[in-house]
Amino acid sequence: MAIALQDRAYTAPRRPSRAVLSALVFALLALFGSAPAFAQGVVKAKYGDWEMRCETPPGASREQCAMIQSVAAEDKPNVNLVVIVLKTADAKSRLLRVIAPLGVLLPAGLGLKVDDVDVGRAGFVRCLPTGCVAEVVMEDKLLDQLKSGTNATFIIFNTPEEGVGLPMVLTGFKDGYDKLP
Repeated sequence: MAIALQDRAYTAPRRPSRAVLSALVFALLALFGSAPAFAQGVVKAKYGDWEMRCETPPGASREQCAMIQSVAAEDKPNVNLVVIVLKTADAKSRLLRVIAPLGVLLPAGLGLKVDDVDVGRAGFVRCLPTGCVAEVVMEDKLLDQLKSGTNATFIIFNTPEEGVGLPMVLTGFKDGYDKLP
């Protein structure tokens, strides 16, 4: 069985709508902790299309920061992704979390290509009211690909035969990641 991927031609990302920003706030709340203040996070810096958002969770001794970028499909405005990259509080792991819209085909997972090279797929770990979350611990090879890459394409599936590619610019990723606390 062949899977047809519909990679979209890249155009400059659109600014996220209020609905996307609301989803981002809720997703950060769900992913980082239960305090509403952290969900809003302070934008500390911008690196290309990436934002570094930081907040000190209640009871934490230091700030937790994440690199965040949101994209929407050009021809399907209700199809969007929020990509979150962070180092764990103990600084031992690096995580890539992607929040995909509800309705994605969960068994197919989330595909990733960096500069048209297939990196693989990640499984979805849970669904929240704002979307489904795929998460991977980033090994050195993936981190190096993202740092040296120009574009990434995240692929979600609506059916086993229909994949939708959402392109994302990696410009600024290396600089931002290197400055994550």
